[in-house]
Amino acid sequence: MIRMVLALAPLVLSLMGAPDAFAQQSPVSVAGWPMPVVHYRYETIDGVKVFYREAGPADGPVVLLLHGFPTSSHMFRNLIPLLADKYRVIAPDYPGYGQSDAPEHTRFDYSFAHFAEMIDTLVQRLGAQRYALYLMDYGAPVGYRLALRHPERVSALIVQNGNAYEEGLREFWNPIKAYWAENTPAKRQALSGLLTLETTKFQYTDGMGDVSRISPDNWVHDQALLDRPGNSEIQLDLFYDYRTNVPLYPQFQEFFRQRKPPTIIVWGKNDKIFPAEGSHPYLRDLPDAEFHLLDSGHFALEDRLAEMAPLIRDFLDRKAGSP
Repeated sequence: MIRMVLALAPLVLSLMGAPDAFAQQSPVSVAGWPMPVVHYRYETIDGVKVFYREAGPADGPVVLLLHGFPTSSHMFRNLIPLLADKYRVIAPDYPGYGQSDAPEHTRFDYSFAHFAEMIDTLVQRLGAQRYALYLMDYGAPVGYRLALRHPERVSALIVQNGNAYEEGLREFWNPIKAYWAENTPAKRQALSGLLTLETTKFQYTDGMGDVSRISPDNWVHDQALLDRPGNSEIQLDLFYDYRTNVPLYPQFQEFFRQRKPPTIIVWGKNDKIFPAEGSHPYLRDLPDAEFHLLDSGHFALEDRLAEMAPLIRDFLDRKAGSP
């Protein structure tokens, strides 16, 4: 028994993480399978601790994974090891999400502009001068705002149910648009149903071909964070601030046309929040984009990882495989 513990000790220590001096390690091999070490770190920005996951070689091409609502970098937990043998993968949590701090909403500017500014600060501190962007849900306006700030730094786009066209804001958005048009307590309170366990579970299960493949840990994890005291006000602030993204859509589209970043679209076509109608317009401005509509829903990585990961990996190897 002692010999077994001693034999497993290096693996256990590697998976737990190591001091900064050993931050970037070669993947651990278990039964012949490489297991990249994922590190869980914080960076304090504007007095707020921002959590991020990081894995892969320090000198590898950077892939910046930007999560959606109501989740966090947790949504990328299964994809990260499939990229991190070659790529330096960075997946932050926005303030108010995941393991990042969640300051009270009257003391902190919960806006997409501020999120983009903070992520910009984070990646610069981490020395990431060029990166491929994975854009999902809220991650799309955060990432596209980042691209407008530094278009030369974007090596490629991976778009998964992330909107940049008004065609993609359909029936689901009508109550939110009503709140944009009339910022009243009644319109704000009308959106509180979007923060319930029922809605969180819906986001993970609706449109999935086989719900038994979707771990309940997803909505239990997300809902526990949504239910923290004061977090509902944070989310309602962000629902209202989303309106500021829509006037920027023409600028996002101009970025596509002018910079022509290599792009792959991997979109869950059964998503009611960001439906397939929002995926097709990308081809107007990025006609060379690699386009894949998947028989999945909003959180397609939970359902179609086995299809998406090879597509994404092959794309990155061809289009963004050098730092």
